[in-house]
Amino acid sequence: MPRMIFVNLPVADLAKSKAFYEAIGAVNQPKFTDETAACMVFSDTTFVVLLAHEKFSQFTSKRIADAHSTCEMLLVISQEGRAAVDRITERAVAAGGHEAREKLQDTDFMYSRCFEDLDGHIWEPLWMHPQAAVQVPDAFAL
Repeated sequence: MPRMIFVNLPVADLAKSKAFYEAIGAVNQPKFTDETAACMVFSDTTFVVLLAHEKFSQFTSKRIADAHSTCEMLLVISQEGRAAVDRITERAVAAGGHEAREKLQDTDFMYSRCFEDLDGHIWEPLWMHPQAAVQVPDAFAL
């Protein structure tokens, strides 16, 4: 079975956040969704679990970071090509997010942009040339 990742994000308004993630291409998995949480599927191995603050607080005793003023992480998600990077970023902005940096990363082998969701979580859609991905040093292999 391939490894999967479940990114759990605290959100202020579950319904609005669910609509935002649907707008950028995620599909809701109703089996793992209720009034406190929504499982949003990006691929067979990538899931974003949106948790209302009260629900998120059940998993940690730490204060929930205000991602609008503090950066708690950068979430990078691969895309099929440069056009897909642009498409997901433009959808995010149209759905109420905003582009998080002015300068995009654009080299011969890598292209990325950056946006924030409704709660300030930073996403970086990234395309990497397949040959560059193959040459990633073994130190980065899991």
